[in-house]
Parts: sequence; structure tokens; C-alpha cells
Amino acid sequence: MSGIDTLPPLREVIATHGLSARKSLGQNFLLDLNLTAKIARAAGDLTGSDVLEIGPGPGGLTRGLLAEGARHVLAVEKDARCLPALDEIAQAYPGRLTVLNADALDIDPLEHLSPPIRIVANLPYNVGTELLIRWLTPPAWPPAWDSLTLMFQREVADRIVAQPGSKAYGRLAILAQWRCEARIVMHLPPSAFTPPPKVSSAVVHLAALPQPRYPADPAILERVVAKAFNQRRKMLRAALKGLAPDIEDRLIAAGIAPTDRAETVDLERFCALARTLDA
Repeated sequence: MSGIDTLPPLREVIATHGLSARKSLGQNFLLDLNLTAKIARAAGDLTGSDVLEIGPGPGGLTRGLLAEGARHVLAVEKDARCLPALDEIAQAYPGRLTVLNADALDIDPLEHLSPPIRIVANLPYNVGTELLIRWLTPPAWPPAWDSLTLMFQREVADRIVAQPGSKAYGRLAILAQWRCEARIVMHLPPSAFTPPPKVSSAVVHLAALPQPRYPADPAILERVVAKAFNQRRKMLRAALKGLAPDIEDRLIAAGIAPTDRAETVDLERFCALARTLDA
């Protein structure tokens, strides 16, 4: 019998330990172990990999990751109320689960893991985007992790995989797709969670590319994209005029019409513009 079969249902765990979800911590618990197992499988073959999980709560996804064969799971949980429930899981899977009672924004959990590393998490809504951006912008590429399998609000997930010309297309799409293969692998309705959030959710899988799709200096690309989308209704010759006195010539050299708007420009041409500014 596997360790997961010896553990009580999550509703019983929550009742035993008094784990009511706290809005201040962005908590919405996913209690269906079939769904948490499906998310764990969406991360790919976990055998032989260390897995980082942020915000495990009562441990539904944690149980799925361990049952799917993760070599070791590092669970970072800010809410100390959840620690006894997570300790029960650690006892069911001896030596395979480490729990850090910490704020994921304040530590570098990758220091506690050994490659290959996968990150799988039902991220707290209030820190999800910030953590994603940190993972996508390490000092060097390729990163320490091989893949990210993360649950977000549906709106954020749509922004990650958005294509040029869509309303969701912006900085997050470019940041993610420049260095990763990104796709939505699962949708979840509010009713899947306790308490139900006001919005739907989606799981995004991002596989790190060996190198960015197109050459560009990361800092310059970020500056270009930030200025372009901060004034996305403006033509790019106006939105980017502070970057260079001859910005129209540089736009044309990158294959971009000066009258284009940011939402119509694809990743390849943004990278080309970044290279003209670097030169």
C-alpha cells in the first residue's frame, strides 16, 4: 500500500487541524486528490527529480507529487497552522518530504534542492505572478529548474500563453515565451476549491528552453517591452521615443512600422529591436 493510501481524506485533515483558508494568504484549498494527482502528472515524469512546491496548505498536491514518484519534495509553507498536516505526510513518505516554514519571497528554495529540479505548485493568488517572474529571470540561463507546472487565475494563465493581436498579449507573454515552451494543460472551475474563488483557474506548464528563442540582452528587452506595453494604445514611435533619438529608424531596422502598437509586434521583432538598441 502506498503512503497516500494510509493518510486520511483532506476534508478530515482540515477539520482535525482547523485549517480554514485565509484570504490574506491567498489560500484556496484543492481537496480532490484525483485533481491533485492529475496536476502532478502534468509536470511529467517526476521520478529522479527534486520538486519544489510553494504554498502546499494541507498537502493535497504534495501527496500527489510523492505518489507520482518525486525523488524529494521541498514544500515551502508560510502558514504555520499547516505544518502538523504536512508532518503527517512526511511520516508517510520517510525521507522524501522537507517542509520549510517560510515566505517563498524571502528565501531561495533552490539552494535546498539537487538537479534535476521541477517546480509544481498551486500558487497563492497574491504572490503567483511575482514568483513566476523571478523564476523566468535568473542571473543566467538555462535556469536551475527544468520545468514549471503552476496554477494561476485563468486571466494570468491566458496572459502567459497569449499571442500577438490578443488583449491578453503583453509583457508576461513575452517574458515567458522568450525562454520557455508555455501551454495551458488544465482548467479548473471555482467549485473545485474550498472556499471557491470568484474566478476560474488554469494550470500552465512551462518547459525551459536550452537558450532563448532569439538573441537579445535581457535588461534591454525588458526595458523595451515595459515601455511599449505601459502605453499600449500609443504608436510605438511615441511610446518608445525616450529610448533613442532615432527610434523610428531603429524600429524600421527591426521590421516594425513606427505606427505599430505593442500588441501587434511579435517576440522575434521585439528581440530584433532590443538588438538594434544594444548596438
